[in-house]
Amino acid sequence: MSEVLVLVDHVDGAVRKPTFELLAIAKKLGTPAAVFIGGAGEAADAAAAVKKYGAEKVYVVDDAEIKGYLVAPKSEALAQLVEKTSPAAVLIVSSAEGKEVGARLAVKTGSGLITDAVDVAEDGTATQSVFAGNYTLTGKVTKGTPIITVKPNSASPEEGEGAGTVEEVAVTISDAAKTAQIVASQPRQASGRPELTEAAIVVSGGRGTGGDFAPVEKLADALGAAVGASRAAVDSGWIPHTFQVGQTGKTVSPQLYVANGISGAIQHRAGMQTSKTIVAVNKDEEAPIFELVDFGVVGDLHSVLPALTDAVEARKG
Repeated sequence: MSEVLVLVDHVDGAVRKPTFELLAIAKKLGTPAAVFIGGAGEAADAAAAVKKYGAEKVYVVDDAEIKGYLVAPKSEALAQLVEKTSPAAVLIVSSAEGKEVGARLAVKTGSGLITDAVDVAEDGTATQSVFAGNYTLTGKVTKGTPIITVKPNSASPEEGEGAGTVEEVAVTISDAAKTAQIVASQPRQASGRPELTEAAIVVSGGRGTGGDFAPVEKLADALGAAVGASRAAVDSGWIPHTFQVGQTGKTVSPQLYVANGISGAIQHRAGMQTSKTIVAVNKDEEAPIFELVDFGVVGDLHSVLPALTDAVEARKG
């Protein structure tokens, strides 16, 4: 079977969950092969991680020439690997960077591109959820190597040992790819909470918080959850865009999603409606969010959440 290249999403060699989801999809299309672009000292740990989830081969590209620049060098490295391996497809996490890498790769290889897929069938047909989840679209790349970016939480990781054969790949990066350089960066302040797209529990707040996210954050910490937000809360400047759940934010699919003071506009629902269990707290009993939930509480979140947090803490004690 032909290889299916999976670009590893990692932070300093620590592989993130969406990569394992892509490996599960890759197994349906061919032989999973991970592509790690990073520091040479980080490759071994990353290779061990992806091997555990079925990677038969791990291509390692030392990022010494790539680090410090924007996405163009990564696209060039992938294009050279595509030419070398002639894969059945290339799968990339559908992040802002991932979609740009995929687009540039498609241009360089003369291939078709599908972004924001939520599923990929064995024959390469990709499913997309469009217009805020109101329509499901299926499409298939008909030219070149299928380049597909997949939204996080679209598949379940499948543990299963692969061969994990490591092959170092030397790439040549053009001067044209180095015209946009990163001159400064700083890590986001750690909150101690899980990553939003990977969390098993998400507690979100919206316009109903009035800008006071303290009750939301305290409940999230009691539950070991990630904090999310609606677009209204983000647009009001109460919380950064990185916390936004919805059509123009992040897609989450946790075991439990708690929506507080969120009306349930269709754009928000598009980012969380696949959650396994949905609970809503809203003082407006006519709020659209109640059409979607498994459990609903009509009440002021500033009264309901502290009581719920106390009850959770009491159970833990």
